[in-house]
Amino acid sequence: MRFYSGGHQNCTHDAVLQGSDQVHSWTLVTGQALDTAWRIAKGSVMLGVSLLMATLCYFRRLHLYLGHWWKWWIGYLQRKFKRNLSVEAEVDLLSYCAREWKGETPRAKLMRKAYEELFWRHHIKCVRQVKRDNYDALRSVLFQIFSQGLSFPSWMREKDIVKLPEKLLFSQGCNWIQQYSFGPEKYTGSNVFGKLRKCVELLKTQWTEFSGIRDHHRRGSMCNTIFCDAILEYKLYEALKFIMLYQVTEVYEQMKTNKIIPSLFRLLFSRETSADPLSFMMNHLNSIGDTCGLEQIDMFILGYSLEVKIKVFRLFKFNSRDFTVCYPEEPLREWPEISLLTENDRHYHIPIF
Repeated sequence: MRFYSGGHQNCTHDAVLQGSDQVHSWTLVTGQALDTAWRIAKGSVMLGVSLLMATLCYFRRLHLYLGHWWKWWIGYLQRKFKRNLSVEAEVDLLSYCAREWKGETPRAKLMRKAYEELFWRHHIKCVRQVKRDNYDALRSVLFQIFSQGLSFPSWMREKDIVKLPEKLLFSQGCNWIQQYSFGPEKYTGSNVFGKLRKCVELLKTQWTEFSGIRDHHRRGSMCNTIFCDAILEYKLYEALKFIMLYQVTEVYEQMKTNKIIPSLFRLLFSRETSADPLSFMMNHLNSIGDTCGLEQIDMFILGYSLEVKIKVFRLFKFNSRDFTVCYPEEPLREWPEISLLTENDRHYHIPIF
């Protein structure tokens, strides 16, 4: 009985050991399975993260590329179709002054006082900024002539100005006009007459059209078209230069026959650099639009040639008798008046009353 009982205990002990081995085996298998599953899952997660990072990096680079491409394309379209804002829209005068003349330097203080003088005493409320180049004086004057619809000068109505280049050559023997220079183009040669003729013809056509329009808004819209075309503008300004040269030549011929000539031309011909039309053209006129703009004596000639009184507010001369000047000082008749403002006698803007 005891023997049987002892055998039974041994069997029970073996069964327990066998169960423990099975549990250990299952635990080991389960652990290995979980470890394998974790490694697979970890590998999958790392692969997924790597793919995600690669995808994000790709799309980031694609976004940067597309951004640069889009920016370049927008810039190209803007350069292609953007209007050349040679005469900008009206802006408030005092706001423009505050933006341009900050600080407490003596010049900034002087300019702020000068702009306040324009605003309160001369009732100038706005200003049109004009593109800064060596044509800006001509641009400022012609813009106002067109926008106001001013008529042709009396002498232009009596003559066909398109034929003036040939007239200087054949009637007055001015073969030196072949040395005329078209601003930065510096074009000279036998074909200069044909080129000048096209410029003058364009000026005549545009001026005739503008002077025949009574609606102010329509003239303004046309000005926006004209003064956004750099090539068209260039031809108009060269036509104005030639008109000035023609008038200088006409007055010089009158002086040679002892006729009375305006005092401004006596001053012009008294200078060594402009003693005659040729020297005036070579030393002064040819540089306009290229290396320099209009000098004061040129402003006189321009006003005289176009039969307009050009009133200029010279802001850097504030509190002096030269704060406002007119070109010419004493018009021969009741010529229409246009106004400019300048901060340095080199660049001009258009005041709006």
